[in-house]
Amino acid sequence: MPIFAMRGNFFFPNVRAKVEIAREISRNAFRFGIDHGRKIFLVSQIDPDRADVPAETDLYTVGVIAKITSIGSATAEKFEIMVSTLEAARITRFNASPDLLLADVETLDYYIVNKDDARALFDMTVGYIKQYAEVNTSAERIDPKTFTTPDGGVDYLAFTNVVGNELVTRLADRQSLLEENNLETRMEKICAYIIGELDIAAAEKRVANRVKKQIADGQKEYYLREQMKAISAELGEDANEKQEYLDRIKACGMPQDVAEKANKELSRLSRMSSTSPDAAVIRNYLDWLCDVPWTNETQDNADLALARKILDEDHYGLDKIKDRIVEYLAVMQLTHKLNGPILCFVGPPGVGKTSIVKSIARALGRKYLRVSLGGVRDEAEIRGHRRTYVGAIPGKIIYMMKQAGCINPVLLLDEIDKMGKDNRGDPASAMLEVLDPEQNNTFTDHFLEVPYDLSKVLFVCTANATDDIPEPLLDRMEVIELSGYTELEKIEIANKFLLKKNLALHGIPDGVITISDRTYAKIVERYTGESGVRSLERMIAAICRKVALKLVENPDAKVEVTPDNLHEFLGTEKRKDEQGVIPDTVGSARGLAWTRIGGVTLNVDATLFAGKGDVQLTGNLGDVMKESARTAISLVKSLADKYGIDKSRFETTDIHIHVPEGAVPKDGPSAGVTMATVVMSAFSDIPVSGQVAMTGEITLRGKVLPIGGLREKALAAYRIGIKKVIIPKGNEIDLDEIPDEVKKVVEFVPVETVDEVFDNALVK
Repeated sequence: MPIFAMRGNFFFPNVRAKVEIAREISRNAFRFGIDHGRKIFLVSQIDPDRADVPAETDLYTVGVIAKITSIGSATAEKFEIMVSTLEAARITRFNASPDLLLADVETLDYYIVNKDDARALFDMTVGYIKQYAEVNTSAERIDPKTFTTPDGGVDYLAFTNVVGNELVTRLADRQSLLEENNLETRMEKICAYIIGELDIAAAEKRVANRVKKQIADGQKEYYLREQMKAISAELGEDANEKQEYLDRIKACGMPQDVAEKANKELSRLSRMSSTSPDAAVIRNYLDWLCDVPWTNETQDNADLALARKILDEDHYGLDKIKDRIVEYLAVMQLTHKLNGPILCFVGPPGVGKTSIVKSIARALGRKYLRVSLGGVRDEAEIRGHRRTYVGAIPGKIIYMMKQAGCINPVLLLDEIDKMGKDNRGDPASAMLEVLDPEQNNTFTDHFLEVPYDLSKVLFVCTANATDDIPEPLLDRMEVIELSGYTELEKIEIANKFLLKKNLALHGIPDGVITISDRTYAKIVERYTGESGVRSLERMIAAICRKVALKLVENPDAKVEVTPDNLHEFLGTEKRKDEQGVIPDTVGSARGLAWTRIGGVTLNVDATLFAGKGDVQLTGNLGDVMKESARTAISLVKSLADKYGIDKSRFETTDIHIHVPEGAVPKDGPSAGVTMATVVMSAFSDIPVSGQVAMTGEITLRGKVLPIGGLREKALAAYRIGIKKVIIPKGNEIDLDEIPDEVKKVVEFVPVETVDEVFDNALVK
């Protein structure tokens, strides 16, 4: 039987249909069918878009036998025939040639397993068809009565064929239905298909209703707005918005180029419909342009004595910062104009970097604003978003200028060393323009798109260390380093500021609490041990809470906090084992190190044992520190004869150098003298003085090189009671920065060679 491959459609049995013939292979099948009983086999292509001669694997195996009844209209490209489909059949043998497809087919046998189930499925399907008729008129043409017999039976095959042909539209579903022999399963598939179509129709109805409501609401809003517009025009109020913006643009004192930009945007706004989304964007833009200060400037305080008094009232110490601000005011008085300096306060936490900026603003008579840069990773937070983005706003700088309402505030950029970067940009690079005195008079925010003058802003940055600040950014700032406080300074700060502040916070009247200087000293030594005063303030707050409880129980209570009863308020001492000096010990010395939170002391231990001259270095040491240790060992080997050490011991002795607190990473060259001292002590069996601490880099020739962070290291030694500190000769000039209070207690010994270190450190 000739095969007619249909593309995108086919028919169920017992249907009269029109078939279009265009391909040559289909024409040949038609001719063969006319000559052989007018019968052809209609079967669908799996891929309906394939136009060439299909192979066996390109066709479904189940189709319908049809009889050609007549020939319809024809053109040069195609013609139509009318067919009457007879019954479903399956291909059993395929015989193809380039010009004609032939196959042997056998008819399908359909069956019913359970008559009762079949009848129930028939009734169920009829019910779904009635529901489906409400959304698909094709279902109205199906009359279930036509499939019932006089004896009450049902022609299930004819029923499913008609329903499938009329209602099932997807080719895969039609093919699956045709191939199904079980008539009960056929009706189940029809029910599932109709249920799915009903769900889709319900969803489409809901969507259509929502769209209709939105359109109706939009038309209503448009109509009402047009009415308002017409009424405003009649009342002469249609130009009110434009005139209001014109007045604001004129009043805010914009530069000429900025005013031209604003007027151009206003002109665009006046030509737009009030309901246009762009109109809201332009209004927001004009509001920002008008709200940002362009000319408003506060008057600086010119009284140098008053400025110094204000700075001293709020903070103890910090003389470098106070001197710099007073110098700024003095220069301003002489020149009558001065762009704001860009300062960067670098120091450990809790030394007052952030709080001093408030005092600077008060001393200058300027407004104070703070921007926290910790964790900022998006460049747009500095420069803003372009107006093409929905919800775009200016960056933090312009936002703060609007908050200030003047062009010369004191703007604190807090934690500038904590900025990061990712795929959204590098905010540190965006800060280059902000903090460059040569560029920030034309700072351009992506949102405003016009130059803005930041030259009169006093920018003050804070950081714990400069290591994480990019070099180009650091070069634009005047760095002022702040070290930790001495014990006497902390006692003064506690007496003058911290206790008064916490008494007010806890509602305790003056005179209820008495804390002596000796008590403060014990708190500093035994409970805090920090460079700043944050932990000290927390300890004072803890005392105030205890006193507040006593005051509630006894309103007339008076409390004196002494070194003896301090544990009743603060509990067990937290730093008992870290205080004092260590005993004179062979192979153990105390070094000094700089960290981001200030100076610290660290013990370096060395031990010797029989071996082959191996060296072990432990304590989570960095590469530079490991190199210092090996340099120290080599130096001691070279000095063996001078100090009476048998050189053969180095070949039969293993050396283990350890720096305690192994969980803390350590690195840097300044522990070189300490490493050399403990190795020399271990081999010479001479103890190291427990009252000595040291710092300095060494060379293989025994020279002691300068190091950094001497002030912080000196304060760390002073805090634990060290009496002598060995420092490089090159750092002797840095002794001027060390407080007199420390120099009265601690002896600083400048040295040039490691021999001088041994002379001062080893107890002979």
